[in-house]
Amino acid sequence: MHDQPRRPAANTGQSHRHLGARGQTGIIDGTEIRVRRPAAGHKDRDRFISGKNKQNAVKTMVLTNQNGRMLFSSPARPGSCADITHARESGLVKLLADGPAVEILADAGYQGLGAQTGGRVMTPPHRKFKKNAPGWYEEMHERRRKAHSSRRIRVEHGITHLKNWRALARHLGRREHISDTVQAVAGLLSHQQTAVLNPPRQR
Repeated sequence: MHDQPRRPAANTGQSHRHLGARGQTGIIDGTEIRVRRPAAGHKDRDRFISGKNKQNAVKTMVLTNQNGRMLFSSPARPGSCADITHARESGLVKLLADGPAVEILADAGYQGLGAQTGGRVMTPPHRKFKKNAPGWYEEMHERRRKAHSSRRIRVEHGITHLKNWRALARHLGRREHISDTVQAVAGLLSHQQTAVLNPPRQR
């Protein structure tokens, strides 16, 4: 898979405006899709080894609303790409910083984006005490961490629905085409979820 040109953030922008117009919270997360290992001798072979799962994969960044409805899936990047780097390269930071004020929930992999987006990206709370933390602090920190995690769980549901499609359970085709496949499936899934949430009125 060669580095693909950065695509316009039109779909991301539409999703962002959708959240802002409806006063909804967005949730972002990265997910990995297993792909075939590049041939021996390929100069970028190691870039596809995921740092998290130690498998050959590409990574896509998913954005859902607070109910888990799929709004956007980014072009894929090699599995070794960090979540925060992926967000920056996708144009998300600039989009959020310059756009309407919305709340975006993210996990610890996106820590640092809050300061770059005017507080729009919210990540799990930092620990003030590395060692010998008072009991009251441990209890408060754990309570806040669980509260943040429970609000983010809907994006995991969205990712599960996305990867229920066989084409994304494990991609056996050419890596150059995976971005188009992911975004096409995400679009179909979003349409399907909208139809379920807003069934046509019977006359």
